[in-house]
Amino acid sequence: MPQGEETNPARGRRASDRGRYGRLSRERVLAMALEVVDRDGLSGLSMRRLGAELGVEAMALYRYAAGKGALLDGLVEAFHQELEDVLAEQHQVADWKGELRRIALATHRVALRHPNMVPLLATRLLSTPLARRPAAVLRGDERVLDLLHGAGLGDRRTVEVHRAFTAWLLGYLLVELRAMDDAPGEPDPAFRLGLHRMPAQEFPRLRATAVSLDGRGGPEQLAAGLDALLGPADPRS
Repeated sequence: MPQGEETNPARGRRASDRGRYGRLSRERVLAMALEVVDRDGLSGLSMRRLGAELGVEAMALYRYAAGKGALLDGLVEAFHQELEDVLAEQHQVADWKGELRRIALATHRVALRHPNMVPLLATRLLSTPLARRPAAVLRGDERVLDLLHGAGLGDRRTVEVHRAFTAWLLGYLLVELRAMDDAPGEPDPAFRLGLHRMPAQEFPRLRATAVSLDGRGGPEQLAAGLDALLGPADPRS
């Protein structure tokens, strides 16, 4: 077999993994997949499309992701690894509530970079058993649980706070970054949101509030929600 080629047993064909950027690696495949999702959304990602972006046949990608599901899990891993990098650049906060706020704001920051990834964070969480999640995802849970345990919250309270924090953060991101625009290029907010498609008599309150709902709460409302949920952080930390 020529160097740089592999055989896909399922297809019985050879597929080189040397693309237009040189030989592939898992990191390069996932980085390009994330670029495709950022640009074209999750619906725009396929093995064939990703192979074309990298300059290889789609079959060559199966060395790095066994299928579409594995590729999606890899994207979630890449998101959480980027979050790890952001957190590593910052100083930890002594107060556990302040540290949870730091984690939440860092997650929000990464989500703003990759808004099309946010729905995937929820769907893969639902479809992938705990033990099969990537290590970068598990480290996020380990960090929060270790923080709460170290703060002396006790086993039951630790679980309660971990569950509440995770649910609030993921829910906030889903609401903050959900698709709202019906016609993105339309300057008039009512037409941009497509309010004419919603019967006025059936949805009067939603139509009246839609423009305000379209605005983002930003990190300030994320932090305010955490304060309401957990109580404010110690300002001395």
